[in-house]
Amino acid sequence: MKIALIGHKGIPAKSGGVDRHVETLAYHLSLKNETVFSYNRKGYFKGSDNKEMNGVNIINISYINTKNLAAITHSFLSVIHAMKSSVDVIHFHGIGPSLLTWMPKIFTPKIKVVSTLHSFDYGNDKWGRFAKFMLRLGEKTMCKYADEVIVLTKLMADYLKDKYGRETNIIPNGAFIKDIKGFGSLEQFNIKPQKYIVSISRLIRLKGIQYLIKSFKDLKDSSLIDSDLKLVIVGDGEYQKELIKMADNREDIVFTGNQSDNTLAELYANAKLFVQSSEMEGLSLSLLEAMAYGLPILASKIPANIEAASDTAIYFQSKSINDLKNKLQEVLNDYNKTLELGSLAKERANKVFNWDKIIDDTLYLYKKNSK
Repeated sequence: MKIALIGHKGIPAKSGGVDRHVETLAYHLSLKNETVFSYNRKGYFKGSDNKEMNGVNIINISYINTKNLAAITHSFLSVIHAMKSSVDVIHFHGIGPSLLTWMPKIFTPKIKVVSTLHSFDYGNDKWGRFAKFMLRLGEKTMCKYADEVIVLTKLMADYLKDKYGRETNIIPNGAFIKDIKGFGSLEQFNIKPQKYIVSISRLIRLKGIQYLIKSFKDLKDSSLIDSDLKLVIVGDGEYQKELIKMADNREDIVFTGNQSDNTLAELYANAKLFVQSSEMEGLSLSLLEAMAYGLPILASKIPANIEAASDTAIYFQSKSINDLKNKLQEVLNDYNKTLELGSLAKERANKVFNWDKIIDDTLYLYKKNSK
């Protein structure tokens, strides 16, 4: 079966939950002897346009490199290429690219069209009114034209059913970890094992890092938590400059930028606590990975986080600096109880967010009622 994956920036993933999800999906599908095409943005890796990676065929496609046009122009040209290549399945990732689900349905009806709703992107403040309208239209178009719609959570499934009457398939993100025993990568950031709290995400306002920074500063300045403890923020994005300014050049708040592979794995594996402070999520891949590493977790009390971690995390009221500060202090002062929850989180990740099951369920949809 020839499968085209469209809507991500590229693989190997540099950052972002969607790109990392697609990379793992592509790799595991290739292990099942499926022919997989990843449609990368041309120049995604400067000076090198790879043709193959771990059994996955890389197709590098040009695009208009502006904030509003990059994703849609890349997706448009990728769909045309995939249709001409006579693939069996086009799998769109995200509601923006899914705006184009009508193209293969009309012009190449033998190609199966699958779309995954990863998040409600129109909730991101970076998009203007017109862009948000188009993203909502992509959501509607996906529900109308896709042969199969995949959602990550029951919350998403209920939403699409209520709004569009669309039946969907719940296939969550998967937690994928490396067996890490060292901590050599930490030296470049001047941090030590078990001496830092970690937050891993795109640095956009909706991720709520601003609440975490404020809470951490207040606790440290009031000497209410360990004086040696640091806050490590992994990722980058359009809100990064504001967050760095908010951190006020403190040595106990460390920005690492985007990290991947062994460095990212060591940042997870050696942390004392993982904090997920988002105001809104689809299904946070970084949260699932923190669970899989057995990290104690403090997360914002939003439906997506509760569906992911259930009773294996401690929650604070979203957007509440006071509640986050109080819960953070409680967690660090009663750390043995928090460690027990980390062990339960690891068990849940292995049982519920298992990549073997995710691949089997996805392949089933690809082959269901094959044309």
